[in-house]
Amino acid sequence: MSRIPLLLLAFALAFAVFFMGPAFLGSEFGPYPLMKWGDAFDLLTPLVLIPLYWFVLSPHQGRPPRVSVTLAFMILAGLWVEGQGMHLAANSIGHQLEGQAGSAVYELTGFYDEVLSHYLWHAGVLGMAVVWVAGHWDNRTALASRDWMIVAVAGVIHGFLLFTILVEGQTAPMIVPFAALMSAFLLVWRRARLRHQPVLAFLLISFVVALVFTAGWGLYWGGLPEFSDVGII
Repeated sequence: MSRIPLLLLAFALAFAVFFMGPAFLGSEFGPYPLMKWGDAFDLLTPLVLIPLYWFVLSPHQGRPPRVSVTLAFMILAGLWVEGQGMHLAANSIGHQLEGQAGSAVYELTGFYDEVLSHYLWHAGVLGMAVVWVAGHWDNRTALASRDWMIVAVAGVIHGFLLFTILVEGQTAPMIVPFAALMSAFLLVWRRARLRHQPVLAFLLISFVVALVFTAGWGLYWGGLPEFSDVGII
């Protein structure tokens, strides 16, 4: 079995755990009660996901990524971590600002937490997808049918998570057009070769699934309210 399908599945599952997990760990962190367990858990997010991004990008045919691709990875990894770290800190501080609505510190923390960090972080997520496309553009990998099932499952999981972060993070104005354009790009330029390019196929499945869920959510609610606004989390 090729390692690519299992890497993609590991990435999709880790992405789900680390993006969604902190929201369900709201109790006080014992060693330092001003923090939540979710804050402590979120410290691990870039330490797990950035290496997984690299493992998927790294060579599968004996060739290292091109220098330009590696440089883009480094820059976008920095952007990804910058957004994630900003969100972690601002969200954690925001928990201590209840009752201070309208103050300058409340407004600034809210901006870092709900706007700037989301756009930086999610731009990093999208940028990493572009890096994967560039890194695997000419790669060809023969997979068995069961391997393709793993790729498809991983793509569906990741697509659903992209939908959740664009809704809860309110970054649909950035993610939806990107997903639509990238889906069209892959279908036009790589449709005939996708059966030999599992990473690109994974991304296409992810973007299409995210768009389908977003369309359904938007039609049901007449917009894209956050899950927390409709009582789901």
